[in-house]
Amino acid sequence: MVMAARDIDELPKNAANYTALTPLWFLERAAKVHPNRKSLIHGSRHFTWRQTYQRCRRFASALSNYSIGLGNTVSVIAPNVPAIYEAHFAVPMAGSVLNTVNIRLCASTVAFLLSHCNASVVIVDQEFFSLAEEALKIWSTKTNTFKPPILIVIGDENCDPKSLKYALSKGAIDYEDFLGSGDPEYGWKAPEDEWQSITLGYTSGTTSNPKGVVLHHRGAYLMSLSAAMVWGMNQGAVYLWTLPMFHCNGWCYTWTLAALFGTSICLRQVSAKAVYDAISQYKVTHFCAAPVVLNSIMNAPAEDTILPLPHVVDVNTGGAPPPPSLLSGMSKLGFRVMHNYGLSETFGPSVYCAWKSDWDSLPAESQARLHARQGIRYIALENLEVMNPETMQPVPADGKTIGEIMMRGNVVMKGYLKNPKANEEAFANGWFHSGDLAVKHEDGYIEIKDRSKDIIISGGENISSVEIENTLYSHPAILETSVVARPDEKWGESPCAFVTLKPSVDNSDEKKFVEEIMSFCRDKMSTYMVPKSVVFGPLPKTATGKIQKNLLRAKAKEMGVVMMSKL
Repeated sequence: MVMAARDIDELPKNAANYTALTPLWFLERAAKVHPNRKSLIHGSRHFTWRQTYQRCRRFASALSNYSIGLGNTVSVIAPNVPAIYEAHFAVPMAGSVLNTVNIRLCASTVAFLLSHCNASVVIVDQEFFSLAEEALKIWSTKTNTFKPPILIVIGDENCDPKSLKYALSKGAIDYEDFLGSGDPEYGWKAPEDEWQSITLGYTSGTTSNPKGVVLHHRGAYLMSLSAAMVWGMNQGAVYLWTLPMFHCNGWCYTWTLAALFGTSICLRQVSAKAVYDAISQYKVTHFCAAPVVLNSIMNAPAEDTILPLPHVVDVNTGGAPPPPSLLSGMSKLGFRVMHNYGLSETFGPSVYCAWKSDWDSLPAESQARLHARQGIRYIALENLEVMNPETMQPVPADGKTIGEIMMRGNVVMKGYLKNPKANEEAFANGWFHSGDLAVKHEDGYIEIKDRSKDIIISGGENISSVEIENTLYSHPAILETSVVARPDEKWGESPCAFVTLKPSVDNSDEKKFVEEIMSFCRDKMSTYMVPKSVVFGPLPKTATGKIQKNLLRAKAKEMGVVMMSKL
C-alpha cells in the first residue's frame, strides 16, 4: 500500500499566522501611517486618510444600525464622487456586498439588477434619483413580495439643488446625515473567510439579461496589489478618476490607492479639458481610460490642452483594443501608456503588454504595433492561454492560429449570481472561457483578433474587425471607427465601417470620400477585408467609453443586404 505524500510538518494555522486576505486593511493602515495626507479631492471638498477612515467606519456602523450585514447587498448608483469610493470600504466593512450600478443604464435594466441582487439599500447620487425612483417603481410591479430598500441620496454642490430637495421630499435619507448617525470608532470586523463575496457587478447584457459577476475578498486583495506592481505605481500617486468606479470597481484601484497612500481626484464628468486641467492643477500622475477617451484627449482642440505636459503622466488603457496609431500619438504628447486587457470576471484588467527594452531601438511604428498586443498575464493571474475550445489544447505560438483566451487562478470570479447554466459554460473543463478570440506570438504575448460574436465571416474567410479598425485609425481624417458585419448577397457577410471624421475634415462629397477610404484600405490589406460599405456619423458608446457594437450590428442589419459586390 502506497502512503500519500505529506508535508514535512503538521503545524496548524492559528490566529497569529493566518488572516483572511482582504483589501479593507489597506484603509486602516493608510489612516495610521498618513492620517493627514489627502485621500480624496472633489471640487471644494478635501478629505484626509484619517477622515476617510472615520467616514467609512461611520458608514459601516450606520448600515449595521439598520441590520445590514452579511447576506445583504448595497447598491450604489453614482458617478465618480467620494461616496462611491467610501462604499468600496464601508459596505464590506459591514459584512455586506457592494453592487455599483452603471449610471447610463435605463430604468428597466436598473430595476432588473436591483431585483436580481435583492438590494437591501440603494444609495443614489442626486442627479440620478429619478432613475432610481423609476427603477424601484418597475421592480415593485414585478413581484408581490417587494420590500422597499433603504433609500439614501448623495448630495453634491456641483448639481442643481432641486433634485436633492425632491429626493428628500420623497423620503430619501441624506447621505451625510446617514453617516452622521454612525460611530467613527466603529469596531468593524474583517471577513473570516477570504472567499466571502466583496462586490457584485453586472455585465453589459447586450443580447440578454445582464449576468451578475460575484468577486471575493481574496481576489480583490491580490488584484489591488498586482495592479500597482505591473503599472509601477509608487506611494503617494495622484490618481485622476476618469475611469468610472462602477466599472469593475475602478479596476481595483479604489483599494490600491489606500495601499499606496495615494490621492484620488474625483471627476464627475470626463472631458479632455477636465483631464488636462486636473493634470496641471493637482499634478496628476496616473489615470485609466478606454481608448475612446484617450482619442478625445489626443485630438482635443488646442485651447482645451496644456501642452507640453508639465510632467510625465502614466496612462492605463483597456476595455477595447487600442489602435497602434493611438498609442504612438499619446506617447508623442508625453503620456506613458500601458495597454491592458481583462474582463469583469477577472477583477478587471488581468493581462498587460509589458514593455521590453529590446523594443527601444525599433522604429516608432514597430513599437506601436508591438505595444498594441494584449500581452502577458498579471502577477496575480496564475494561468493564461489561447486555447482551441474544441480540443482544449493551446494553439501554436505562430501569431496566426486563432483560439479563445482562457484564464484560471485567484483573480477569476466566484461565478455568476443565480445562474448555474452560465457558470457551467464559463468554467467548462476547468478554465474560464473569455469569449475573446486571439493568437499567441512566438514571444508568448497574446493579441486579440476579435470577440467571437464580432468576427466577420465573408465568403468563408474569417475577418478580424479589429485589424480593419486599426488600419482605418491610421487614416489622417478619421477620429473614431468601428467595423461590424453587414449582410452581403454574394459573400454572406462583408465588413461595414462606421466612421466619425475629425471636425476639420470637409466631407461635402461623401461618395468621393467613401471611395478614398476604400482605396486607402486596399493599399494596406487583403481585398476581401476591405469594407464594402462606409457610414459616417457619431458612434454610440457605453458609460465607460466603449463603442456599442451591438447597436451598430443592428443598424447594419437594418441597412439591408449589400447587393452583388464586385470586390
